[in-house]
Amino acid sequence: MRHAPTFATSAIALSALAALLTPTPASAAATAPGETVTLSVREALQALPVKEESRAGYERSKFRHWIDADRDGCNTRAEVLFQEAVTAPAVGPRCVLTGGNWYSSYDNQFFDSARKLDVDHLVPLAEAWDSGASLWTAKEREAYANDLDDPRALIAVSAASNRSKADQDPSTWMPPSAGYACRYATDWVADKIRYQLAVDPAESAALTDMVNRCPNEPVTVTFAR
Repeated sequence: MRHAPTFATSAIALSALAALLTPTPASAAATAPGETVTLSVREALQALPVKEESRAGYERSKFRHWIDADRDGCNTRAEVLFQEAVTAPAVGPRCVLTGGNWYSSYDNQFFDSARKLDVDHLVPLAEAWDSGASLWTAKEREAYANDLDDPRALIAVSAASNRSKADQDPSTWMPPSAGYACRYATDWVADKIRYQLAVDPAESAALTDMVNRCPNEPVTVTFAR
């Protein structure tokens, strides 16, 4: 007999989630970078603060990317393309990728050239700024823009789907592949939990509608800050 999944959190993780619900300078200290929490996507969504967002002061240049963190000659974009390849490409001088094969989950298509792909910030940089990153340091924004530690943060997708999405949240854009909707919503919520970002009312409503289709989907998140 199949049992419904159960979810457990540590004391620190519970404290962190409480801080998310009522974020203040004092309660924010309760979060612990590196602490991991597992809960259902519905619980994760409920932990996100809902508030109006502002894009005042946003500039894409405030999120430095793509960097070569390990100094191996390949920047973050190339690292994602290499990691997500269905068939590994050859890596040439200056980390030029040739050959290889990729699957774009946004539109359920395969591609045979890295040039046909973009590396998407699942939660766009502008959206992150709107929902909390405007208060971060430049180093924190750089870490967000180049996050290779959580495979949900950066994703290789078709250039067409990424440019259609631009900086929109799930209230105004969803991947064309309907079968990917639940995964997209779940990963979006996980990314926002990871970075303690808020959701606006329209975004919250859209996500609630989507996660109601998969409310017990487990979400495991390691806090980044």
